Amino acid sequence: MRLESPAFKHNGTIPQKFTCQGEGVSPELLLVDVPNNAKSLVLIMDDPDAPSGVFDHWIAWNIPPDTKKLKEGVQLGNQGKNGYGITGYKGPCPPAGKPHRYFFKLYALEEELSLPEGAAKSRVERAMEGLILATAELIGTYQRS
Repeated sequence: MRLESPAFKHNGTIPQKFTCQGEGVSPELLLVDVPNNAKSLVLIMDDPDAPSGVFDHWIAWNIPPDTKKLKEGVQLGNQGKNGYGITGYKGPCPPAGKPHRYFFKLYALEEELSLPEGAAKSRVERAMEGLILATAELIGTYQRS
């Protein structure tokens, strides 16, 4: 399984459009070679370089496994609360200085998750335990000027 974006390459710079200094919309993501036996997908985006520890930017689950593309600015159905305390995507917004890494992680699961809207990433990760069939990761970087 692979996770790609036409907006940036793996370990490449995330364009400003997808950050707090731009439009703040989510980038287009391509979901490639999802296992045929997957029943749902989970997407998590976080920043491990945040000053206060890992900062969550996007948590979504029960994405249909036949999804091939998440369009730019997509609004997904089942979403958790991010580090800003809101549901949905909130793009990179690091302090000025050094670049931060942003990990987009895709998980193929053998069943759907039964979680309430706004669930925290830790709760989603616990619910996924023992259900993961495959994983993929796309890393982008961003440095605020």
